[in-house]
Amino acid sequence: MGFFSKIKEAFKKTKQSLDNKIMSIMSHGELDDEFFDDLEEVLISSDLGVECSEEIVSRLREKSKKTKLRTQEEVKDALREIMCEILEQNEVPEITYPLVYMVVGVNGVGKTTTIGKLANYFKSQGKSVLLVAGDTFRAAASDQLTIWANRNNVKIVKNNDGADPASVVFDGISSAKAKDVDVVIIDTAGRLHNKANLMEELKKVSKVVTNQWPEVNYQKLLVLDATTGQNALSQVEYFDEAIEIDGLVVTKLDGTAKGGVVLSIAQDYSVPVVYVGTGEKLDDIEPFDAQEFVEAII
Repeated sequence: MGFFSKIKEAFKKTKQSLDNKIMSIMSHGELDDEFFDDLEEVLISSDLGVECSEEIVSRLREKSKKTKLRTQEEVKDALREIMCEILEQNEVPEITYPLVYMVVGVNGVGKTTTIGKLANYFKSQGKSVLLVAGDTFRAAASDQLTIWANRNNVKIVKNNDGADPASVVFDGISSAKAKDVDVVIIDTAGRLHNKANLMEELKKVSKVVTNQWPEVNYQKLLVLDATTGQNALSQVEYFDEAIEIDGLVVTKLDGTAKGGVVLSIAQDYSVPVVYVGTGEKLDDIEPFDAQEFVEAII
C-alpha cells in the first residue's frame, strides 16, 4: 500500500466530513460572504488553524472573483490547488550522500520508532546506515534504539546511560567517516530538566557534526505527533529557534483526523514536511507528497 492509499484511509472520516460540509454550505448555490464564513469555520474545525484557514479562504475569494466558481467540484478543485501551493512553498532539502540526520522532538512523539523506520527506508534502497544513540538521558533509550538497529541489521554507536551525548555523536561520526557509511541517523534527548538545557545540549551535538564532518549533507529533522493538532505549532517554533530545523516528520497520521495541522505549519513556518508516518509497520514511512496529501483530505 503506497503513500496515497495509506493517507486516504487515515483521512477517510475527515474527507467525508469536509465533503458533506462543503456540499451543505453550497446548497443555496451562491459563493457569497456567508459561504466563505461557513467554509472558514469548516477548515478551522478540521484543525487547519485560524490563520491558515483565513489565508485559504482569502485566496479562494480571489480565485472565485477571477474564474467564477460555481459547482462543488470547482470549489474543491480550487481548494486543492490553494492547499498544494501552501504545502509546496517550502522546498524539501535534497537527498545526497553521505547524509546525516539529527532527529529531534519531545518525548512521546515517536522519535525512536521514526529512526527505525528511516533506517529501514534507506537500507531498502541499498544504502549503508549507522544509528547513533545520542539520547543518553532517558533510561533505556539506547536499548530501544538497539532493538531497531537489530531489526534493520544496521550498526549502532552507543554508550552508557548518562554519558555525554556529544561524545557519543563524536564517536558515531568518526566511525561513519572511517567506514564510508551512507546515512547516519542520530537520536537525541526529548527532555531534560529544563528547556534551556535541552536546547543547549542539541546545539552542542549539532556543533560536533558540523565541526567533524563539515562537507556532509547534514539535516535536522523535527518529529511531530499529528494527534496533538495545533499544539505541534509551538514545538516547531521552539526547536526551529534553537537549531534551525531543516524538515519535519509527521507521525501517527493513521490514527488522527488532525492532519490539517500540516497545512498550518507550512503556512506559518518555512519548514517543509519531508516524511510522514502512516502506520506501525517498519515500512510505514513515506516521503511527503503534497498533491497526494491534499487529494486525501478533499
